[in-house]
Amino acid sequence: MAFPSLPSRLAAFGQQLERQLQTERPEGADPLGWRWFQLGVFLLPASAFLGAVLLFASLVQGSRRRAPWWRDGCNRWLLAISVLMLVGCFGATSGWLAWVGLGNWLPFFWGFWGFQPYVATPQARRRAGLWFLAGTVPVIVTGLGQTYLGWAGPWQLLGGLIPWFIEAGGNPPGRLSGLFDYANITGSWLALVWPFSLAALLQRPLPWQRRALALALAASLVASLYLTDSRNAWGALVLALPIVVGPASWLWLLPLLLLALGAVALASLPMVPAGLQHWARVLVPDPIWVRLSDVHFAGHRPLAITRLGQWAVAVGLIGERPWLGWGAAAFSLIYPLRTGHWHGHTHNLPIDLAISFGLPVAVMVIGLVGWLLLRAMRLGMPQAPVFERAWWAAALVLVALHATDMPLYDSRINIAGWILLAGLRCVGTGAGQRPPETTSEIADPAAP
Repeated sequence: MAFPSLPSRLAAFGQQLERQLQTERPEGADPLGWRWFQLGVFLLPASAFLGAVLLFASLVQGSRRRAPWWRDGCNRWLLAISVLMLVGCFGATSGWLAWVGLGNWLPFFWGFWGFQPYVATPQARRRAGLWFLAGTVPVIVTGLGQTYLGWAGPWQLLGGLIPWFIEAGGNPPGRLSGLFDYANITGSWLALVWPFSLAALLQRPLPWQRRALALALAASLVASLYLTDSRNAWGALVLALPIVVGPASWLWLLPLLLLALGAVALASLPMVPAGLQHWARVLVPDPIWVRLSDVHFAGHRPLAITRLGQWAVAVGLIGERPWLGWGAAAFSLIYPLRTGHWHGHTHNLPIDLAISFGLPVAVMVIGLVGWLLLRAMRLGMPQAPVFERAWWAAALVLVALHATDMPLYDSRINIAGWILLAGLRCVGTGAGQRPPETTSEIADPAAP
């Protein structure tokens, strides 16, 4: 019996992939852009370069033959934010760094609009969520490999086009980091993808073979997330669980979560009676309560290197220049001068925005994100089918992560975040699929 040759097998695979990439395309999405978008989302966690190139190409296609962008009030709101950011750069104390810092924002405002045709329907959002999940497999595999097998890079694929810098034992040592530069960033990515992994496991109908695969992937993802030793990521895992599982399970799930969280709190918090805390620490694994209580650093950390110390100085800086801020990256320049300790950012997105661009910009950005989440919630997204719940949960998780960290400074997470926000914008309106022909769709992001 003759077996197919390698070229014929590759040709058959290419044809099958092409058929897969053509399915479930939203009505208003460009066919070529739709294929590039899916491939870009899939490649993004493994290669920021290749993922960004494909997503940029899909943006160009997604911006063509559409109603003018200014007809959507969200885009006009983002234009006003952009103007304030640009004006603030002229008086920024961080000089040229302020202009460079605009790269973390202005291109993604375009992305918010340009990605909408590709996430305009529940089917398209489900597909994007599954591509995010599939693209995370290399992160999990390399992370577990570096942790248990001592894998170390750099590895190069496609003649060096895809470099994988993998630290043996993780970065910091002992914490899983995989294909990302730092364990906290890896934890943020895994927390972002976790709702889609859970949705893939819970979706019905699903053959047992695929359910077994989804279970194995979910278990590996949770194990990897745990090994990042990121407290933010641990909290995000718990936050997403009841949302994705759905309200029908809350009667039994929420009490179980409260009991588990109560035990963790008793094991971790100071001022808990010693006897009660001892029994709680018997139930809670040592790495969890040790990490949450920071027992290894008790009494040894200067206030200036803690979150509270950073925020106290940051609030003072905001008070000194509240309107247009100090400029992007100014915090990393000013903080060492005032405290003797260096930090690259404030570990809080609203505070970081206010320092960099002023309070009005911070309020406008956070107001828009909050409005998108609340509007999607009012339209029933958290009670919709499981992948819609997962999309809303992933967006909420990303917002929560930015309360005590700044993962958006990794371009992959920044891109993923704006794709999620674009999906929220499309809920109930068909934005991106059939753009509104009048300006009455949304006059103000704060409007009902």
